[in-house]
Formats: sequence, C-alpha cells, structure tokens
Amino acid sequence: MNKTKCILSLTALGLLSACGGGSGGVAGNTNPGMPPVTSTVSGIVADKTGAPLPGVTITVYSNNNNTAVTTTTGTNGAYSVPGLNTGNFSDYSIYAGKPGFGFYPSSGDAAGSVGRGDFNGYYRTVIRFLSMPTHNVTSANFTASRPGDRMASLPRTGQTTSYASGDDYALQKGVSWPGTRFADNTDGTVTDRLTGLIWLKNAGCFSPTTWSTALTAANQLASGACGLTDGSLAGQWRMPNVNELESLVDVSQVNPSVSVGSPFTNINLGNAYWSSTTYTAGPGNAMAIRFSDGRWINGVDARDGSFNNVKVTSANSLWAVKSGAAGSIQLLATGAFAGQGGGSGQSFGAGDDASLQIGARFPSPRFIDNGDGTLADTVTGLTWLKKADCIKQSWSNALQSINSLASGQCGLTDGSTAGQWRMPNRSEMLSLSDRAPTFPQANYFNGIPGPDGITVTNPVIFNNFKVFVFYWTSTTDAADPTQAWTIYSCDFGVYNVAKTDAQQYALAVR
Repeated sequence: MNKTKCILSLTALGLLSACGGGSGGVAGNTNPGMPPVTSTVSGIVADKTGAPLPGVTITVYSNNNNTAVTTTTGTNGAYSVPGLNTGNFSDYSIYAGKPGFGFYPSSGDAAGSVGRGDFNGYYRTVIRFLSMPTHNVTSANFTASRPGDRMASLPRTGQTTSYASGDDYALQKGVSWPGTRFADNTDGTVTDRLTGLIWLKNAGCFSPTTWSTALTAANQLASGACGLTDGSLAGQWRMPNVNELESLVDVSQVNPSVSVGSPFTNINLGNAYWSSTTYTAGPGNAMAIRFSDGRWINGVDARDGSFNNVKVTSANSLWAVKSGAAGSIQLLATGAFAGQGGGSGQSFGAGDDASLQIGARFPSPRFIDNGDGTLADTVTGLTWLKKADCIKQSWSNALQSINSLASGQCGLTDGSTAGQWRMPNRSEMLSLSDRAPTFPQANYFNGIPGPDGITVTNPVIFNNFKVFVFYWTSTTDAADPTQAWTIYSCDFGVYNVAKTDAQQYALAVR
C-alpha cells in the first residue's frame, strides 16, 4: 500500500477570526461623542437530565481585541455577563468549562450561532455573536456531558465473517442496520434508513471531473436531471462530506463495496468518489473513497496510478446526497468548519463540508480524562485507552493483547478486567477523527497546535499518539483477508495493511 507521508500545508494557519484583529474604534460606539451601548448575556448550564450545574466557568471572549471576561454559574446553573459592547465590531464568542465535563451550547437568540472556533490551535464549540444585539440576550445556554454520556451512536461496519477472536464480526459492536437498509423511492432517489440520507440512485450520472466542477454540479442538481422526478430544487442536493460518503461502505462487499441488493445503479469502480471534505494538510486535495474495496485515497496509489485526490487535476466521480428524515443513527460531523479556507466565514467552495458542517457536532471539550488511564468520549459514549503507544504488534497479536488488557497494564488504574477491552472496529476508530486544521491529526491528540507559528500549550488528550503510523482496526479487508483496515494517524484516512506488519499500533476501547 502507498504509505503517503504527512506533508504540512505550506499555508500557515493563523488564528481564526475568533482571534483576529479588530477595529481601532470603540466597539459599538457609532457616535464618538456618546458612550457605547451595552447589553447583557445570560443563560443556564444544565446536564442532560435538566439538573443545573454550578461552578461552571463561562468565558465571553472578544474576537476583536483578544480579551475575555469570565463568570461562574451559581447553584441554579445560571450566569450573567453585563456590559458587553454592541453594534459595529462587537464580535464575541462564549464558551463553558469545568473539569470532568464537556459542554455543547445553544442560542435561543437569532443573533447567536453555534459553531467551532480556532483558539490558538485549540478548537472550541462556541456561541458566536458576530454583532452583539442592543437587547439583552437571555438564552445563551449550555448542556453538560459527563463520562458515559453520548451525542450520537455509531453503526456497525457490515462485516459478516469473523477472522479471529475479538474481531469486528465476533463482537458486532454498533447499531444494527435495518433489515432493508436502502429503499428505492422510484423517483431517482434512494433513502438510507440507517442514516436518513437520500442519495442519487444513478451513481454514475456525472462524468468524472475535478473537485470544484463536481461541487458545483451537486449544488445545481434538481428534478429533471439524472433521472430525478422527486421535485427537488437546485440547492437541496450536495456533495457528501467524507463521513456521509463513508457511511455507504459495506466492508463485507467488494466491486462494489456497497450492500448487496441496494438499488443503486452505475457505481463507478474505475475511479474514486469525491467528498466535500478538504484534505487537512492543504486545500489542494480533498478526501475521496473508491468503491471497489472501500479504501480512502490520499495521493497516487502506488498499485494503480488512476486513483488520486488532487482537486484541480484528478477526475473523480460525484455521488450526490441530500438530507432526509431521521434515520437509526445520526452521523458525526467531520470537525471541519468555515474559516479554514483562508479567513473569516470562508470555506473551500460553496456547499462544501466546512460551510455546511452537517452531522452531530463536538462538545468542548470532547474528551474527558478520567484520571485512571482512560478517556471518555462525550460524542460516542466510548471509553478509550489513553496511552496510545502501548500496543505495537501484528494484527492478530494486537487483538490478543487487547483481549487480555486489564488494570495495571498500559497505565490503567481503572479496575478493568481481561475481556472488557476490544480493538476498535473501522467505525469506532474513524469516530476519533477531527478534521480541523491541525495536521497531522495525531498532533492535536498530543496537545500540539497547528502550523500557525504560535507557541501555546494545548490540552493533551491521548498520551503519545504516534505520528506517521497506522492504527489497527478489528475490521478485515474483504478484498484481501490477509489485510486489515487501518487508520493513518496523520490524515485519519482508511487504508489496508498486511495483518503480519508488526510495526503498527493499536488503541483499545470499551
């Protein structure tokens, strides 16, 4: 397999607009002869049961002059921050923090929006007021998550054969697929009952082309084209982000790697399919997946030079998607957000992943250190081994080591016993990904910010997440059962590696 090295983007990633320079005037003072108009922001912090959470630090950060004011929630979970400037240049981000909790915000005021921000290479989910309104804001709220809480569930991978004790099919972790997963709507569309997404039935309608051309074609797709009679309008369809595209992969199948009996037609096996997710190392590439076997594409595949993911020179296919009703699961957002494309509010193209941010977004912080060698993921509810460099073995040996993993090993003091831990399957390992600007992604887990030239200390999530290596999943490559699917620690793409390779690492999950 082509072990493409991580290459840092040549474009330095400066602070997001959340840390950009502001105006030289007084914020909110449209009349220099008058004092500025101010308003108050207030809200409630509660856990998922609705119980108020006291002692939470609320930070109101000025994106114009890089200053912040803080307050703490009372016994009723309430907080209030008065004296915030309004009008021109009154750009604020609000976030919450308390050890042992993750926080997801909501805003009942139309002036506030929930999104991600880059704070010196640390990515927070915040309530942002690009312009603070002159009225008081009373509903800037936060929901707190504890270890064991989750925002979304992960699906099974589709594996139908067990190749070793404790592997993907042996444990069958994840939400089961509906008995009939894909429904032909007889109008040129197919509904995935697992994810709720609606896909274009004719997967070969669009000729392979460059990324930007395909992105535009998806945005312009409407009823009357590609066999559609669904009444859809231009703007309703989109190029799928990489998590949406990955959701189509059935790891038990090859040529194509899509469930047997699905009603899709003309799936292109000669080239990859574009996603709307830009490659983290730089905007010149985008994440892509080939459906001959479900492998992700990063650069030229050494075995077949026809596969590539360079936006302006690679000709890949488009498989358009649109949102539908709720499915059995909600897919995770990728972590990409507007601002990564070169400035405030910009993405890499209209309707791309960074601009739409489709899926379940991440709390801040996402991972909670349990203080016993484990991490709690508040997005998926999974518990991870914190020490990321403990297990370095061949696939089968790593499976055995994880099956026997217990407290007292690999930095664990959690009281766990042999048999409680497992090697993550493809879906579980992929769920760790955060496609924000830090690259390699392993560096973000290690507390190292992106290449923006700023020296800061970020929270360490995993201990020594190895860079330039593949991390095993418990999922076997159906195209070649001597290989397993792995996640590359730089770009968190999915690549096949020989199971006998003893130089790769493994995480443990439960």
